[in-house]
Amino acid sequence: MRTIFSEEHEQFREQVRRFCEKEVVPHIRQWERDGVTPKSFWRMAGGNGILCTTIPEQYGGPGGDFLHACVVTEELARIGLSTGIPVHSDMVSPYLLHYGSEELKQRFLPRLCRGEIIGSIGMTEPGTGSDLKNIKTTAVRDGDEWVINGQKTWITNGINCGVVLLACKTDPAAGARGVSLIAVEADAPGFTKSARPLEKIGLHAQDTAELFFDNVRVPASNLLGEQNKGFIYLMEQLPQERLVIALRSAMVLETQLEASVRYTGERKVFGNSILSFQNSKFKLAEAKAYCGMLRVYIDDLVRQHVQQRISVEQAACAKLVATELMGKYLDELLQLHGGYGYSAEYGIGRAWVDARVARIAGGASEVLKDIISRQWHGLL
Repeated sequence: MRTIFSEEHEQFREQVRRFCEKEVVPHIRQWERDGVTPKSFWRMAGGNGILCTTIPEQYGGPGGDFLHACVVTEELARIGLSTGIPVHSDMVSPYLLHYGSEELKQRFLPRLCRGEIIGSIGMTEPGTGSDLKNIKTTAVRDGDEWVINGQKTWITNGINCGVVLLACKTDPAAGARGVSLIAVEADAPGFTKSARPLEKIGLHAQDTAELFFDNVRVPASNLLGEQNKGFIYLMEQLPQERLVIALRSAMVLETQLEASVRYTGERKVFGNSILSFQNSKFKLAEAKAYCGMLRVYIDDLVRQHVQQRISVEQAACAKLVATELMGKYLDELLQLHGGYGYSAEYGIGRAWVDARVARIAGGASEVLKDIISRQWHGLL
């Protein structure tokens, strides 16, 4: 039994689950073929209080807490929808809430909460993935405006976005200390997007794009927080992003384990169910044991995060363990499905493909291991 959620959170879960079953599940396969989740879905999600759950009511949000956000993440993971809602709700809106001016909050947050505009965050660049301090996109102050030039890639919600929070170099010689965050609206002259979503091996319903900035001018007031403090803000928010990825990974694995138990119990091979073979039972038993261990660990970190923000190291551990275990055991579960595991008609195949990027996005596993090991640098 999980203890981190209150009765209110579980009631909200039922609301989210009903919405998903009615408004999402029938359309997932079409959205995957289209390579994008339609804007009409975002407006419906906003109308049902599913977007930006932690934003206060004064800015048009539901006024919930991080546990409400966890519920949304888990229920979307349970049905296998790959969407940019975590970026929109758990990254873009918190950045605006914590670092944006009152004018920026009033301008963007209510529309983000209603799903009228979709939010994105522009960090990754060609040749610059996890190494954010070496981004090349620049923002130069010209009177009351910023002039932005550069390119971003692998940007979630890039096609749909109405506003992107852009990591820019405002002091190129200062490395990490020269990064700022600037809000750029999609209709700004000089801001263009790739003609169609980038083709990926998974996460097909989540639109991913390249963004281009050619002398894009935005008001100086679009700066989030202080100039050259952007890298600090990114580091402050990355632990929550990584915890959300870990939480989703745990739910995906649990959901596919349950489905695999049902499948192996029904599927016959040589006159016997697949589940009756010792190999199958042992594989499923091992996956269940590690699922249970992962669930307790992640839930404890969620509890700590609600009480006080978890550390960079804790978040790195959570994402590393959760995504690596998810990858390992989804592969085992797919094998138990035989040829059907390779079919897109079965959830295990889609989950297996979608899961692969989790060991890269939000900090590659190798980067996370380096972060975790830094505590011992004084011993070297």
